[in-house]
Amino acid sequence: MIIGMKRKMMKTAVYFMFIMLAFPFKTVFGQFSLDAELRSRAEYRHGLKSLVNEADKAAFFVSQRSRLNAAYGSTKMRFGLSVQDIRVWGDQPQLVAVSNQLMLHQAWGEIIFNDLVSLKIGRQELVYDDSRILGNVDWAQQARSHDIALLKFEKKFKLHIGAAFNQQTENLLGTEYTLAGNYKTMQFVWFHKKFEQLAMSLLFLNNGLQHTYLENGENAYQTVFNQTIGGRFVYTMGKTSFNAATYYTIGKDANDRKLNAYYLSAGAQYMANENWTFGTSWELLSGTSQKEMANNADYTNRSFNPFYGTNHKFNGLMDYFYVGNHLNNVGLSDLVLNGKYSKNKLTSGLAVHFFAAAADVFGASANATPVVMPKSLGTEFDLTFGYQMSDEVILSAGYSQMFGTETLQLLKGGDEKAMNNWAWVMLSFKPKLIR
Repeated sequence: MIIGMKRKMMKTAVYFMFIMLAFPFKTVFGQFSLDAELRSRAEYRHGLKSLVNEADKAAFFVSQRSRLNAAYGSTKMRFGLSVQDIRVWGDQPQLVAVSNQLMLHQAWGEIIFNDLVSLKIGRQELVYDDSRILGNVDWAQQARSHDIALLKFEKKFKLHIGAAFNQQTENLLGTEYTLAGNYKTMQFVWFHKKFEQLAMSLLFLNNGLQHTYLENGENAYQTVFNQTIGGRFVYTMGKTSFNAATYYTIGKDANDRKLNAYYLSAGAQYMANENWTFGTSWELLSGTSQKEMANNADYTNRSFNPFYGTNHKFNGLMDYFYVGNHLNNVGLSDLVLNGKYSKNKLTSGLAVHFFAAAADVFGASANATPVVMPKSLGTEFDLTFGYQMSDEVILSAGYSQMFGTETLQLLKGGDEKAMNNWAWVMLSFKPKLIR
């Protein structure tokens, strides 16, 4: 009897879910949308992020993101929810009993006070300007999101004010925070204004980092702060667009060392016709001289950190710089030449990067005396392809090769004469389930 009742309840629940999904949410419940994403990426790695030795064997694997996104909006509020499963094919047995790979990527609610002001709170992506300082790192299967409160003013301009304070658990005492790689507290102000041909953005970012040190033989904790201020400008003139950006960071790094660093960039893109686009850009991320680090224990950290940006988008797709590496190092100068072709459903692109150190790199001579190394770090070629198989299916692929130098070998290890290359193929499904 009880089992029969349970079965009826289950059937009723299933029918109810089916009716809810099939019912026109847009007319009765407001604006509801549900979409999904599944993307599988096969990668061949033999020199990604760091130079390899000739005898090193290449890596090959397939990673996958499976994501479900739901959104709801009305005149008074908006709501977003995104859950995802991230895995490498074969990282679990076929008969798996327990899995902890399902994770919450976004879960936020937004109060709409009026047509000018809203407040968005919860776990959410932060994507601003070209994603150099704040981006969602969408190339990474897991992507990046923040637990933050975001106050937005939007009319003829955009002004966003964000504030976050992180803890690992519900403490009874203290606010120590030791999760590696995360900020303890962060605030930012972003201003954006568009004119006829000019778009201007200004950013102020305040980072609070947990510094751990020994005091009387025991761990002690201190929150240290640094501030980044700067802006980005884009000017469009016919078929040509120009961009420039600069940021400056002061304060303390996570090791409580004085921080004084800067960033400069400039670029141009020219649309030759409806199929071809050509461009060039240059970036300079300041670095700390190895000579100063060796000779002065109290040296100032002059290495610029792009913090929470989509670093894979910049400085070569092989991720030799600033993708979990090269921080607090000799900095980087990156000159880029690129071309893109698109026609119908096909796109392709080629980018060539010329890398150099921004600060002095020291190596040993034959008599073990330190010598200044050439600043050139190497040249990287990135070739990419994309094909829109349908409105909801995209096939993309790429091949990259790094031609390193002796200076890069000194910094990264490995062998600059070895074949350092990387290839990938990705198939993405993005069905729109409910609109």
